[in-house]
Order: sequence, then C-alpha cells, then structure tokens
Amino acid sequence: MFYDQAKIHIKAGDGGSGVVSFRREKHVPLGGPDGGDGGRGGDVIFLVDPGLGTLLDFRYRRHYKAERGKHGSGAKKHGGAGSDLVLRVPPGTIIKDAETNALLADLIHPGQRKIVARGGRGGRGNARFLSNRNRAPRISEKGEPGEEFHLLLELKLLADVGLVGYPNVGKSTLLSRVSAAKPKIAPYPFTTLTPNLGMVTVGEENFVLADIPGLIEGAHQGVGLGHDFLRHLERTRLLIHVINMAADLEGRDPIQDYHSINSQLFHYSEKLATLPQVLAANKMDLPQARKNLGAFQEMLGTGQTIFPISAATGEGIEALLFRVKELLGELPPPGAEETVLPKTHLKSDSTFEIVQTEGHYLVRGRDIERLAAMTNFEQEEGARRFQRILTQMGVLAALEARGIKNDDLVKIGGIELSYSSGDGDDKLG
Repeated sequence: MFYDQAKIHIKAGDGGSGVVSFRREKHVPLGGPDGGDGGRGGDVIFLVDPGLGTLLDFRYRRHYKAERGKHGSGAKKHGGAGSDLVLRVPPGTIIKDAETNALLADLIHPGQRKIVARGGRGGRGNARFLSNRNRAPRISEKGEPGEEFHLLLELKLLADVGLVGYPNVGKSTLLSRVSAAKPKIAPYPFTTLTPNLGMVTVGEENFVLADIPGLIEGAHQGVGLGHDFLRHLERTRLLIHVINMAADLEGRDPIQDYHSINSQLFHYSEKLATLPQVLAANKMDLPQARKNLGAFQEMLGTGQTIFPISAATGEGIEALLFRVKELLGELPPPGAEETVLPKTHLKSDSTFEIVQTEGHYLVRGRDIERLAAMTNFEQEEGARRFQRILTQMGVLAALEARGIKNDDLVKIGGIELSYSSGDGDDKLG
C-alpha cells in the first residue's frame, strides 16, 4: 500500500561510561589511575534509497534506537563506539520535529544522508582526571544520553509535472495513455485514492508525470484529504490542469471547476498558484464538449492556449505533450532551489533558566542537564565536582536569589536534589 506519512520516535545511542581503575602490578608502586573512557553512542541516520516509494515500513514499527557505546575498562582501554542506525527512506521525504514542527531534513537526492539524532559522547575514566592536585582521582563520568526526537515523516513525490483537476475528469486515463503506469480507472468519482507516477517519453526526452487524486471544494482546508493530495504537488515544476469539457457528470460546469481548482491551489500555497499551467480540455469525444469549449475559451480570452484532448481516444495528446516538454525546457531544473535548514545540535550552551513552583525548582539548560546526566553521584568526588561547576555557572546563586529554602527540591534533567543552606559549595545533595 502507499503510505506517505508516519510518526516515529528515534533515540541515538547513549555514550558508554568511564571507569575508576588503578594500575596494579608487582614492583610498580603508585601505578596511578588507568580507567578508560566509554565509547560514543551510535547516531540515527536517514538515507535516501531510490528503490523505495513509500513510508510503509514506518507504519508497523514506530520506535528506533541506535546502539549505545561500550563502557571503558582498566589499563586505559576505551570502550568501542556504538553502531549507527541507518533508516532508509524514499526520495522526497521531509523530516520534522513532531513537537515543534521544525524542519530537520529534506531528503531528495539518491544516497543523501542526514544525521538527525547524534549519539552521546562517552564518559571519561579516572585517568582523564589526573592532575598535580589529585594524583589518585576516584571519579569518572557516565555516558552522555543520546538525542531523541518524536518525528513526523512526510513523503512528497518527486515529479516534473502534476495532473490536477476535479475527480473523474480523466487524469488517470491520461496517465495510462502517455506512460506505462496502470492506475485504477473506473467511471465513478474518487477512483484514484493515492498518487501515481508515470515516465513520459517525448522525442528523446523524458519527464515524470504525477496523477494526483481529484480535488474538491475546500481541499486547501483538508476536505477530502486535500492536504494529503496537495502536498505531492509542491515539488512539481509544471501543472496540467485537466478539465471535463463535456460536463457529463451531474452538476459539473467547466468554467466553475477551473476557477475552483485554482482557488484551492492558491489558498493552500501561493507557490502552487504561480506554477505554469497547461490547460487540457478533456473528453472532446463526447457531445456538448465543442459547445462548452467555445464558451470556456471566450471566458479565458485569447491569451491562454487550450489543448482539446480525449484521453480515451488519444486525440490531441501529442500536441499537449510537446507543449509540456517545451515549457519544461524553459523552467529551472529540479533541485535548483535548496532548502535552508535551521542549525541544530549546538555543541555548547552554558545558559540556563529556572522555573519555580511551590517547593520545587526546575533548572533547564543544555550543558547543565548534560552535566547532571553524566555525573556519578555515587562517587563523592563526582558529586563535589558537580557542586563546584554549579557554583561556577552561577546556578546556586540564582537559586538563592529566587529564595530557595532548606529541603526544597531541585530538578535538573532526570536528577532530583535537595537544597540545604550552609558554608561551602555542598548545598545540593
């Protein structure tokens, strides 16, 4: 089945933890610390696979996690890095943060790779804390947690030309006539429920044609799955607007249909409304089509060319395709406009904020939360180091300025600490 949307959760691998170890060998007194560092966690990487055409795989599995880094060991042996997790997606996939709707990746080109979640760095072993002031450090770090996100995946078909029009105007019949695509065709509205692609050859040149399910009034507001259908037109360079000139369906009027479809395009996206259009007056093999065509041409005036066609018999299709080929040659090639993505994964951010509730203080900030997650509070030296850094960053002073009292709870990331006043830096524990 064709699936063009999915919501998933990804988590990069946590870093491995460093260890506390000392060199113990006969005849080597004061061997010193030799605890190794933990390995880096694996990244979550999205890779464009041209052999895929749907997001079906992500409908049945929603949670993805990369491998964590290995822990360090004695003799300064560092843990191995966790394996990256590579998720394959079809060309045209965009990736958004489900919570902020921020665009994280726009994957178009075959083989294109994007790291969306980065693995945590490995914690340092006690060998890294050796100094002139501390010759036997009994401190190590836990691994940094890997990044995690709830993601929205959306597939926008990569096509040069899109077929638009009301349901049952003959778009699928036209696609099957000009390409090897075999869309479902039946004499009732909404036969086409999913987009179909076909390769069209005109002379020595090819272009990709997309048959989009028929639009109805209110499509730009999501009526009739309008958003799902209109999304696939956003990457096209040209539209073929197919109009049922025979008006053989009850209540249909070619002029009204023309204006209505253009209105839906404009309200959904101004970019879609400004795409070049080639007008295809279809079903010219049926009665009333010639009369309606005259009225339609009079409404448009002489500045717009209409191509009378019959998708059923093939009448007029060759002239239509050569005009499409001519216009595509005048338009910028696909991929000329690159999507500008926001900068993500800041390396360092020492800023923090404090959110206060009754008897509870929440301290938020990238660096301070990472420090809390990597501190081993079971080690006395580790807890003291954490306190010193809080003091240097100004966190304790900011809490005291907010009026924190004894036994008030302070939360930093997933760590909960209790405040106690007194001399020295050891005020949170």
